[in-house]
Amino acid sequence: MPAFKTDTSFLEKLSIGAIGTQRVFADLTDAGHQPIELERGSRSFKIWREIKIKRIRVPDILCIRCGTRVESRGKTKFEVSMSHSLADAERAWNSGLYDQDYVALVGVHKRGEAPIDWEADQNVSYIQVGEMDTAFRAGLVKSTTPKGAQEGFESRLIWPSTIAAAAGIVLAVDASSIRIRRTADNRTVSYRWRSPGVKPSVKAGEQVVEDQIIASVVTPHPSFSCAPIAAEEHFLRRLRSASVSERYAAAKALRFLPTSEPILAALTDRLKDSDEHIYVRMEAAATLARADRAEGWDFIRQRLQDDYPQHRLEAVIILAELDKPSSITLLQAVLSDPTQHAEVRAGAAWSLGELGDPSSIESLVNAFGELADVIRVEAARALARFAPAYSGNLIDRFGSASATLRPGIAWALSKSGQFNISELLTARTDEDARQWISYILGMRDSQEFISELEALKAQDLEVYFATTVLWKIVSSWVYGLEVYG
Repeated sequence: MPAFKTDTSFLEKLSIGAIGTQRVFADLTDAGHQPIELERGSRSFKIWREIKIKRIRVPDILCIRCGTRVESRGKTKFEVSMSHSLADAERAWNSGLYDQDYVALVGVHKRGEAPIDWEADQNVSYIQVGEMDTAFRAGLVKSTTPKGAQEGFESRLIWPSTIAAAAGIVLAVDASSIRIRRTADNRTVSYRWRSPGVKPSVKAGEQVVEDQIIASVVTPHPSFSCAPIAAEEHFLRRLRSASVSERYAAAKALRFLPTSEPILAALTDRLKDSDEHIYVRMEAAATLARADRAEGWDFIRQRLQDDYPQHRLEAVIILAELDKPSSITLLQAVLSDPTQHAEVRAGAAWSLGELGDPSSIESLVNAFGELADVIRVEAARALARFAPAYSGNLIDRFGSASATLRPGIAWALSKSGQFNISELLTARTDEDARQWISYILGMRDSQEFISELEALKAQDLEVYFATTVLWKIVSSWVYGLEVYG
């Protein structure tokens, strides 16, 4: 199955960005903002391999209370930097950003072996885009050698800055250096810089934390004010902007405001405008559908049959955000439709998992009979989300399932553990079921079932033996060992 192997490098990059955005989102919330995810998927680890959705370039986050937009950047090596392309204007460092927007920088560190095992620092630094642009135009920014073809030949722009390597208290500050007494060992360390335009951003007596910007050619802020705006008026005005990114952001923001006739009328106008960008129309349709307007649902249904698979996939992802019975019905129909692109059907399975309605269990189980791995994999992952709350339902379905469908149900149950051995043994309807029950138990921690082992041994010696052998294997240090190079 080489076409479906995980691109570990890409998943790691995606995870770093998602973890960083999650932290910025939480930081804004704690500061009294009302953030929404403006760039769809910016807090998610989900990878769509075959269908690439080219969305409108917008910042990751929008505060609907003050109207401020924030672009998040997780940094494994903390620095003030942005990717940049001289060959493609859409990939320039400030593409889609306005001077009043902020770039939020947060350190992200490895915390495990898996590609998604990252953890973000508590400290978040906010820098206004306009100030970054001023430094860029003044020639104060450094540029690295462009990356290779796999990175799109992008370079990295670095705004010269001095970063605290550890927490401490500032002892002294002058025009070219800062002295800090480290908290960990009370040693005094000095930070110096020679880059032109760098200015201290801390004062004597201040506490600093690891990965804090203490001097830079731009001004870092630990937060920014959230001055409330008249949100409905503000976003309705933006919905008429000449900028497609502004209209997109407005259409999405209006979904989170109290529904009103002016909002519904304005969104209906956008939806009916055939010259409007398709993704602006989709966001308008989503907001109308949430308000149970027929024109919104009709537009989404049309997109599910669109000529372009990107539009169909975007539609099924949007349905995951609409917790309505119609969403479930439409997604189940897409999942079972053999004429749909396999990844669109996989997207429907993922969306059903996001919505979590138990009526979807049967559709997901039936998807295990599909030939395309991508459909079966997403259906199994979705079903695993149901397993903790609906393990009884899954065990019943497992017992009556065909040998083709059982592996997916078994995998989902093995991820849950919300059952006991006696419940699972009720599904021993044939030899295949007994083998998969051994797998389900063997993939769990043996300590979960320690009190039931003698009963298992008495009821089914072969299942007991197979399960204990699996426990021995998966608990060994060689289990999962890989060879590299």
